[in-house]
Amino acid sequence: MLKGIDPLISAELLMVLAAMGHGDEIVVVDANFPADSVARHSVHGRSLRIDCSAVRAVEAILTLLPVDTFGTEPVLTMQVVDDPVAVPPVVAEAQPLFAAEKADMGSLERFAFYERAKKAYAIVLTSELRPYGNFVIRKGVIFG
Repeated sequence: MLKGIDPLISAELLMVLAAMGHGDEIVVVDANFPADSVARHSVHGRSLRIDCSAVRAVEAILTLLPVDTFGTEPVLTMQVVDDPVAVPPVVAEAQPLFAAEKADMGSLERFAFYERAKKAYAIVLTSELRPYGNFVIRKGVIFG
């Protein structure tokens, strides 16, 4: 254990977050997401596991990861199939976390989300059972 680091952040996830650079993306996904097969295409090459809800995982990650403030939509979610304007409960629950980071949220169609996730730095698989608990988060910079 380390002081000041959320206990949900494993050593491997800490290494990944530190290795990511400005503009790199991390994807937090629900238990139904094809994390293993998609993560094989990511920079990290394999999925990371965090046993909690997607929103709790996002909360832990945001204690360390600056969200990009350049450009638009540094956070993307997966659209509900056949209802692209719907806001799933898990996304609604996460919105205040991203609002606190001043991060605009956008969304992608399901298969476009899968393709975007393949290009990410890493995939974090949660135990979230609610559908559409999937988030792409673009890393920003820390100004000193």
